[in-house]
Amino acid sequence: MLKETDFDFIVIGAGAAGLTAAQYGARSGLDTMVIDLSDAGGQALNIFTLENYPGVFPPVPGRDFIKNMEKQAKSFGAKIIHSKVSSIDKIGQQFVVRTLDGELKSYAILIATGAQHRALGVDGEKKLLGKGVSYCATCDGPFFKGKKIMVVGGGDSACSEAFYLATLSNSVTLIHRRKQLRAQKAVAEKILAHPNITVRYNSVVKKINGKDKVESVVLSNVETNEEVELPTDAVFIFIGMNPRTDLVSMLPKDESGYLITNYKMETPVPGMYAAGDVRAKPFRQIITASSDGAIAAHQAHEYVNTLKTKMTLQAGAATQTGATK
Repeated sequence: MLKETDFDFIVIGAGAAGLTAAQYGARSGLDTMVIDLSDAGGQALNIFTLENYPGVFPPVPGRDFIKNMEKQAKSFGAKIIHSKVSSIDKIGQQFVVRTLDGELKSYAILIATGAQHRALGVDGEKKLLGKGVSYCATCDGPFFKGKKIMVVGGGDSACSEAFYLATLSNSVTLIHRRKQLRAQKAVAEKILAHPNITVRYNSVVKKINGKDKVESVVLSNVETNEEVELPTDAVFIFIGMNPRTDLVSMLPKDESGYLITNYKMETPVPGMYAAGDVRAKPFRQIITASSDGAIAAHQAHEYVNTLKTKMTLQAGAATQTGATK
């Protein structure tokens, strides 16, 4: 059971956005709690070497970066528990967060539950994650400069990432299961015209091979069922993301299912914020998630302080009224 149940600020999700918000919230004086089912980290745990976060040099493993971020948040007084959140409600001025370990309350809450990359679900994908299998071109692409690269997908995201990877290698192969790309016409035309990119249509990945790193990929033609094994050094998978919004299904979302906020990270529910990969935005990186978290915590601090001041004044007015009767 939980020893402490009442907080100023509850953060759901211990990725970069959640931990940054926890640090900024606790440092500003908010009694802050972070809840996550698993260890802190989110998508950052998949980064073999983090080399593009400003000020972090030389590069560090994503896991080490997140562990330091977690320690930093705790050093300012943030508390972190591992539990599953089953529901969130707002009763009066407080949010009620129900977990498997008990019920928590807070005046402000941040949804930083992130998004999950859709996986292919093929042999070798999990085993070689971070060893040639990646879901982030800007994170890991530079490690495969001048090498053979495969990109799986055919939408705007896959094509954009393939175009970026083609600036690093002259051997980029885009694997798409359909007869034509799903990306916008202008985006698709750029891919087809690029000298460093080859598109293999009607193809799906059946298996990713390699012992300690990616070595080859087995492709199957969806029309003929013919299989072919092609050598490659990396497989970048962009077949979509699934934002984790189950807890707040009532909030407005964009066409892809991401939560819509204003520039202050505010949702339509007063005191409820959203940050990081769960939020609708044009670019998803650790640095943008951290920025979201800092802004959300700043706004939560202002909201909670204003709310507490108002409640104190109302309580004082009620006491004075009662004394004069």
